[in-house]
Amino acid sequence: MANGEKPKPKMEFTIIRDNPTAGHKGFGIGSISLENVSPIIIDVEEELAQIEIGALHARSKTERGVKFTPNREDSEGGKPYWLIWVAIDYKEEGPYFAGVTAAEMVVNREKRRGYKNLPEHVNLLDKALKRHVIVDKMDDRSKKVLAEFLQGENPELWERSTELQEALGISG
Repeated sequence: MANGEKPKPKMEFTIIRDNPTAGHKGFGIGSISLENVSPIIIDVEEELAQIEIGALHARSKTERGVKFTPNREDSEGGKPYWLIWVAIDYKEEGPYFAGVTAAEMVVNREKRRGYKNLPEHVNLLDKALKRHVIVDKMDDRSKKVLAEFLQGENPELWERSTELQEALGISG
């Protein structure tokens, strides 16, 4: 873009409604409902955050065409990313960002290899769904990118998300 401007993503939070037991008499009991959760991927170097619904099934633009392993060495020299799970819930004042967790990823496009700890990604998705805020492993720059992105997406939800603001080191 001209003058070094970054394109502003035109996306909104997508709420996926999912009732795994609807009409199936017990089929799917114990399944995780992905209702009110959205994945955000932060490109650490570009300081860019965007919603990538494909990440719910490890099929985001960032992840496509890359073989992921739990060995960091396989993706040496790759680009760092954060996969953020954001769950929305409701309180008396209205909806808010209730569960937010951050999982690390590294993608080396040249080698077509990447690093991620899949069990950790799944556990952090579960923690977000259970309304936990876990962003302590994120670097300060990425926390700022996430805070600005969430503020821009929905200022009202952001204002009601005091636990998240504290965890990201943002006041008010």
